[in-house]
Amino acid sequence: MANCAAQKQQDAAGMLEPYQVLDSRFRDLVLANVRLRKISGGHLWAEGPVWFAAHQCLLFSDIPNQKIYRWMCDGSVNVFRDHSDFANGNTVDLNGRLVTCQHGTRSVTRTEHNGSITTLADGFKGLRLNSPNDVIVKSDGSIWFTDPTYGILSNYEGYKATPDQKDNNVFRLDPDTGSLTSVTSEFRQPNGLAFSNDEKLLYIAESGSSHDASVPAVIRVYDVVDGKALENGRDFAEIDKGLPDGIRVDCEGNVWSSAADGVHCFDPAGTLLGKILVPETVSNLTFGGARGNEILMTATTSVYAIHVNTQAMVR
Repeated sequence: MANCAAQKQQDAAGMLEPYQVLDSRFRDLVLANVRLRKISGGHLWAEGPVWFAAHQCLLFSDIPNQKIYRWMCDGSVNVFRDHSDFANGNTVDLNGRLVTCQHGTRSVTRTEHNGSITTLADGFKGLRLNSPNDVIVKSDGSIWFTDPTYGILSNYEGYKATPDQKDNNVFRLDPDTGSLTSVTSEFRQPNGLAFSNDEKLLYIAESGSSHDASVPAVIRVYDVVDGKALENGRDFAEIDKGLPDGIRVDCEGNVWSSAADGVHCFDPAGTLLGKILVPETVSNLTFGGARGNEILMTATTSVYAIHVNTQAMVR
């Protein structure tokens, strides 16, 4: 009966609510008998979702409201941190600690287990960072983050200021020495980033089209050299609605990207397989839920969730 009902929903354009199927392989990654759920609303600009499996909760930022919220599996939502210094991207390190990009302090911080906050990076070559945006942690403990200018363009998502850095870099923070290295400065506005499952590739979103239509809305991919450097940058995929912001890689190597019309799924070769259609512009996403098989999406004023037939690689 479920398959019959799903077939009735499909039309000639490849639509299968709430999906757009562009390649038959996408059907194996999604579930026809589930629906998109709105799990939180009323925000100004939701961003930075990160799943804490140990606590079975999702943390996410509302940048203009200067709050980090916590969504629990029972459906409750509460404020995890008020006065968050315009927190944007979040991730979890190898020791289960929250790592956050803060526009207000133009820094990357770590929340210790006792609740205290440690500044990990706030400058490069003697100058302040622009406004750290998105962040991930590699299996060696190194922290990689993007540093576009979004948080200093106005007083809405930070404090308006002139950039000190001449480039908008992607950085690597060494876990042993704390030293900061620019791994690429080739982006107009570097944004979301994600490693391939073997960590031999790094995907980086170019979101510069937000302020310059001549910048292509692409995800670029680089070879990771010796686990510390990047080379051979090339375009991986183009977003046909809006621009790429947050990106994630599933256990099969598919790349999932935020977009204006939802979440786009690309195979490891960059072929667009299909879309999860969302009624608001999606800023970011992560895998989570009790069994790791939910995509949790921050989307403008709301947070959405949907079960899928895949999950992130468990390290």
